[in-house]
Amino acid sequence: MSVMRFLGANSREAMRQVRAALGDEALILANRHTEQGVEILAMAESAAPTSSEVTSYKQPEPQVPPAREVPVSTDQAQVQAFEAMSARLLEEMRDMRALLARDRSGPEAGGTAGEQFVRAILEAGFSQALAEEVVASLPEELADVEALDERAMAWLVRQLSKRLVGLDDEAAFMDRAGIVALVGPTGVGKTTTTAKLTARYVMRHGTRPVALVTTDSFRIGAHEQLRIYSRLLDVPMYALNADQPVSDLLERMKGKSCVLIDTVGMSQRDQRVIEQIGHLRGGNTSVRLVLLLNSASQPETLEEVVVRYRQAAQAAGGEISDCIITKLDEAGRLAPVLDIIMRHGLRLLFVSHGQRVPEDMALAEPVSLIEQCLANRVPLARATTSPTPPDNSSRGAGNLLGQGRRLATVLLALRERLPAFDGLEAVWNLLGLPASVQQQRFDALLADHPRAGQAHGMLWSERRRVPGEHWAMPDVALNAEGTWLALPLLQHRQVAGQQARLESALQHHDAGVHLMNGLPDAEAGDWLERQGLSWCSQVRGSLRVAHAGERHSLAALESMAEAAGQVRCRFRGAPARLMLAALPVEVNFKGSRRERSGFDAQAWFGEVRDAESGKALARRYWIVPAGLSRDPEPLLLALLQADVLPQLARRAWQRLEPTEAGDLRGDVRLLMASGLATVAAHLDFAEDEAAMDLRAELLGLGGGRRRRRDVALLESLLQLFLVRDAIRHLGLGERETG
Repeated sequence: MSVMRFLGANSREAMRQVRAALGDEALILANRHTEQGVEILAMAESAAPTSSEVTSYKQPEPQVPPAREVPVSTDQAQVQAFEAMSARLLEEMRDMRALLARDRSGPEAGGTAGEQFVRAILEAGFSQALAEEVVASLPEELADVEALDERAMAWLVRQLSKRLVGLDDEAAFMDRAGIVALVGPTGVGKTTTTAKLTARYVMRHGTRPVALVTTDSFRIGAHEQLRIYSRLLDVPMYALNADQPVSDLLERMKGKSCVLIDTVGMSQRDQRVIEQIGHLRGGNTSVRLVLLLNSASQPETLEEVVVRYRQAAQAAGGEISDCIITKLDEAGRLAPVLDIIMRHGLRLLFVSHGQRVPEDMALAEPVSLIEQCLANRVPLARATTSPTPPDNSSRGAGNLLGQGRRLATVLLALRERLPAFDGLEAVWNLLGLPASVQQQRFDALLADHPRAGQAHGMLWSERRRVPGEHWAMPDVALNAEGTWLALPLLQHRQVAGQQARLESALQHHDAGVHLMNGLPDAEAGDWLERQGLSWCSQVRGSLRVAHAGERHSLAALESMAEAAGQVRCRFRGAPARLMLAALPVEVNFKGSRRERSGFDAQAWFGEVRDAESGKALARRYWIVPAGLSRDPEPLLLALLQADVLPQLARRAWQRLEPTEAGDLRGDVRLLMASGLATVAAHLDFAEDEAAMDLRAELLGLGGGRRRRRDVALLESLLQLFLVRDAIRHLGLGERETG
């Protein structure tokens, strides 16, 4: 009997080692917690004694001196004790085996965080392709979760619901004049849904501007069914032959701004679908097509319906981008139809769940629908508890569509989150244009930057070249929330003189907060004092200041400062803690006359420590005016975090080689590089959930993570812009050659 010892960081890791060495039928003999982790003693089942062996086992005769008499009952007692011990051991083995089985088959137990999320998505009824697409953007903050807790499930709801597009404003949709045609297979519920939509229009606009049209002359009583609804709603109904264009009815429907068409139900495989949509779009009339999807249908059928009907619309010169789910009350699961809607990028308008008009139809609410799906998860069968990737032969198109959706989602999120991101995109649009055209458009773009109300403050970079380069890091504007504008400001395009720059920023952008590297000079300092503006300077520890009537360097005064707590931060792409202390001092601005008294200020001392080990990483020193009217911590953090901008900008500059980027002006290249650095640094520092999701999406597009998160984000942003630019140029080329 060979007993093996296994040691893991936790019980799950130790059990994985047991299964790898001895298989799923391993027998657990003992387990205990040690200083090194969890220790398990186990053996292969084949080496364990059988029950018959245990029963027939007999201890050898004890060797005792002849003079001593040993009672016969002693031997029997030993055998009984051994049998009892063996029985307890076998019972423990059975219990541990049952525990192992539950661990392997449980819906959320075992496996990596990614596997748990995939399992949850599959259990809700979504597809493997969608599950892989979602988990590809798993944030590092959730990569080590052992169970899908409330925070993890909230992330999953956000990821799925943002892929399900609904109506942002029902009123805007209902108020839009025009003709709406409901299309879809036979029996999907077009007539009832037409009546429900008509009722919503009537409740909003009255009966006068609304009209009903039917093209269904194939089904017996089809006209009569819709006519009953038209009488109940008090709106006129018109009949249109299947081969007639809608324009034939326009004369008869004058004054009707809301026209709904109930079309003939046709199988998605019927070749007449193209003809039907072609007739709907005949003439000069614009018709909005809405596809109805039966949620009780098989996923394969729904997939075919979407593909065939959209192809038919495209062949007829139209487009289907909206849909309505019907018969929700008859569906066993909601997730399959939502999965198809998400993967094909359709907009879900309404959800219909019964025959009552208009009660049984509701506006689609993506978050509520996704929560409903996840709340009704069904555990996977044992054979599928470890999800496997789908067949590679069928993944290409799905992956391309998924990548395209993620690309569009990330760009949209960046535009919504970062002020002036559209300006950075406009600079990238200059790539590849002739130098003369670049110059003209570049000047026009920067003349209007920052736009009114965008810049609330300024982060002034050092007035010297970045080490190893011939350019200086541009300045960065901040909005009222302290977020950096994505498009920086080139130093050489600004006025000369520190005070002049400060005055210009106040005059043109109403910038009332100034973050500087080094103390302001005497003129600028006096001006800031007179204006009563907020400012903060990051300075060297060798700066000499006055305290208690004596002059010392800041580094020498650090031990006298009063501790002011700590704040979380990031330093060089990793989590850290900033330990703060403060001390009142007197400061002389650069170039001040000796006879002038010092300026009352507050010196701040910061020690950056690694968040995990507590190791000291760096020291920083700041000066703020004594009468600062705001909390200084955000200003100190902003200057600390800005340390990384020149390094990131230099890396991006080197990646934007003119040989690869084409004809590219130096100042355009610098703004592209520094803009990427600003966006990457902002995303690295931000701690809100939206930033976490956006980081994960971006890193997923970039093909993985690096040790330094800010560098990985920069590389991902660079790829994002290069792909975006390639698609944009391809689109332009197609239009020019079309």
